[in-house]
Amino acid sequence: MRLKITTVGNSVGVVLPKEMLAKLRVAKGDTLFASETADGYKITPYDEEFERQMAVAEKIMRDRRNLLKELAK
Repeated sequence: MRLKITTVGNSVGVVLPKEMLAKLRVAKGDTLFASETADGYKITPYDEEFERQMAVAEKIMRDRRNLLKELAK
């Protein structure tokens, strides 16, 4: 699906089509979560528990960077 970046006040934004909003089950005013993947970014409805889990995972990856490099060999 092709999306266009547009000006929103002094910022920029992306307008999401109604079909995408329906599939995501979100509406105007809801919060979305973007996570980086190998193929780009994945957009999902915001989930506090998921964000907490991602913060823990990022901390472990940061703190154990050397160990993870060794395991990847």
